[in-house]
Order: sequence, then structure tokens, then C-alpha cells
Amino acid sequence: MSPLRYRLLQRLRDDGPVSRAELAARLDVPRSRLAAELDTLTDDGLVREAGLAASRGGRRSPLIELDPGLRLAAVDLGATSLDVEITNGSLETVAAYSEQVDIGEGPRVLLRRVNDLLAKARADGAYDRLLSIGIGIPGPVSFRDGVPISPPIMPGWDHFPLRELLGRDHSCPVAVDNDVNIMAIGERHGGVARSVDTVLFVKIGTGIGCGIHIDGAMFRGPDGCAGDIGHIQVDPDGWPCSCGNTGCLEAHFGGAALTRDALAAARDHSSPALAARLAEHGTVTPLDVAEGAAAGDLACIALIRDGGNRLGVVLAGLVSFINPSMIVIGGGLAGLGHVLLAEIRSVVYRRSLPMATGNLPVVLSELGPRAGVIGAAVLASDLAYGQPL
Repeated sequence: MSPLRYRLLQRLRDDGPVSRAELAARLDVPRSRLAAELDTLTDDGLVREAGLAASRGGRRSPLIELDPGLRLAAVDLGATSLDVEITNGSLETVAAYSEQVDIGEGPRVLLRRVNDLLAKARADGAYDRLLSIGIGIPGPVSFRDGVPISPPIMPGWDHFPLRELLGRDHSCPVAVDNDVNIMAIGERHGGVARSVDTVLFVKIGTGIGCGIHIDGAMFRGPDGCAGDIGHIQVDPDGWPCSCGNTGCLEAHFGGAALTRDALAAARDHSSPALAARLAEHGTVTPLDVAEGAAAGDLACIALIRDGGNRLGVVLAGLVSFINPSMIVIGGGLAGLGHVLLAEIRSVVYRRSLPMATGNLPVVLSELGPRAGVIGAAVLASDLAYGQPL
């Protein structure tokens, strides 16, 4: 596919209906070449004319828009959740579905649940035919091959042919990426990082990962493992990790690690707030830690600060290496709030070179839990519109 085709469809996706004259000016192409490309896209059912633009004193130019019948599917599969959205070509939501899952159930069970939600969307009238599907999963991915690669928390998923099977089931192309990458894509497309070309998106949830956006493009590494910061060692004598090593960041400040440490603080009564929650509910969660910290519980505050400190040390190294323009913190544990953000900022600013942090914002995700599904929709549209992947 021609680069012009992608640039044209992307412009219509992001800007809405645009006149032929304005399209030619924005894309800096001759009108004759634009007209030929638009004729092809019209024949392919991707664009259509939508009335006339406002008069500028001369002949009114026809408006061009994406065909309103285009449909894309966005899938955000996490360790414990599944979100599926059907969008139009401009990434506006047509239908949305969510449910709780357990990634440990294995690939065939989870693929069936994805297909069930897509079938429900079709039965509900959300689409007749999908142009493409974008899906994010919680582990390393070979973006080139569309398969997971030795994902630590996804037993049975290694080299599972996800792209092939999902594409066969729905007769359309599929793009498979890491869940943190699609969150980074979503945040840059429609969130707090939309005007930033080089950004680190850090997801703190069941695991910890980093989406790396450099000069306007995702950096995945040749084998899809770039950004897997959860398995950087922060303590050589630390806790064992699911990856088989010890002392990984994720083993000290992922969702499971924080729950482990919170339970210990509840059982030894070093945290009155967590001890009370354990007595009442029989367990504690990261949300209980956040609420305890907000209420002034010193042990809860210490747990968050310790995790933020460890993450901040890792991010400080990345800042000195990549020199990002922004760091965005997202994922379930981003809800730990200002104590976490303040600790991360403090460590990053203290340990990185002043030149790299002088104007560096460290902020919370603007899109929150929707970052992933929005990023998956962007990924699907890029595939459908012809961007080289």
C-alpha cells in the first residue's frame, strides 16, 4: 500500500471530514494525485463524499470522510480483565464489553472468551464485518509474528498462534502487541501524551512494564522484549520472581508483591488500617493500602514509598539513557495516588542528570483503564489503513 494512502486515512481518522483542497494542502500532494488516491479509496469502500465545505469565496470543495460503516475491533486482554470495543473508522466507540478473566486459564479458553464477546457484538448489531483487530496481551510479544514469547505470567501461551487463529476466526488482519505498548499508543493518541513524541508509559499492575515511544514510533526491540522493566533486578538478595530470577522490580512492587507485603503488615499489626481490613474481610488488597495511606496509616505510606523508590531508581536509569519528554504512570496501581507519584518524581529528579529532568513531567495517565483499548483500536486502524507494521 502507498504511504499516501495511510497518511490520508490517518488524517481523516484524526481530523474528521476534510475538504479535498484542505487535504491536498495538509498532505502536500498535487490535487491530481490526491484525486486518484481518493477514487481508489472510494472504490474500496473506505471513504466517501460528505457534502460541501464552507465557502471561501470561490467554488466550494467537497468534504471527504471515512465511510461511517467501517468497523474495527479493539481487545485489551489483561491478567484479570478483558475489554473489547467495536469502533468506527474514526475510533469512536460503537459497542463495549468487559468481563473478569484469569490469564492462567490458558490461551484457548481466553481466545474463546474473546470470540464470544465479538460474537455478542455482532449479534447486537455493532458490526457485520470487521476491517481489522488490534489486541494487547500481558506479556512479551513478537510483533512481527503475532505470537507471545515466553510470557512469565501466561502459562501455555508461548508461541501460541494468536494472530493466525483470531484472523482466521474473523476473516480479517490482526495486530498483536504487548498490553503496555497498546496503553502507550492509546495515551499518545488521545491522552496526556498526545503532543509528545518521546514518552515512557509505565504500567503498574499485576506486573510492571514500560511502553517506549521514541520520535513518534513505538520501540519494541527486534524480539518484542523492549520495556520489560518489571524484570530488572533491584535487589540481588530479594524475593523470587515468576520469571525464575530473584530480586526483580515486579517481585517487589507488582500487584502480587504489594498484596504480600500488605498481608504481612496486617498480620503483625504494624498497620492498624490493614489489620482492621484483614479482620473484617479475611484479606487485603492494594486498594486497601491506598485507602490506608490516604487516611494517614504510616505502614501503608511506607509500602507505597518503598515501591515508588524502587520504580524511581529504574526509571532514572531509563531517563538518563532515553531522555524522554514525558513519563506517564498508568495501570491499576496508579490508583495508589499522590504518595506514589511524589516518590517516583523525587527519585527520578534526584538520580537523573539535571539536563534530562529539567522539563520532564512525570504524570498520571489521563485515559486510565481505557488507555489499552484505545491503543488497540489505533493499532487496528493502522493495520487496516496500510501503515507498515
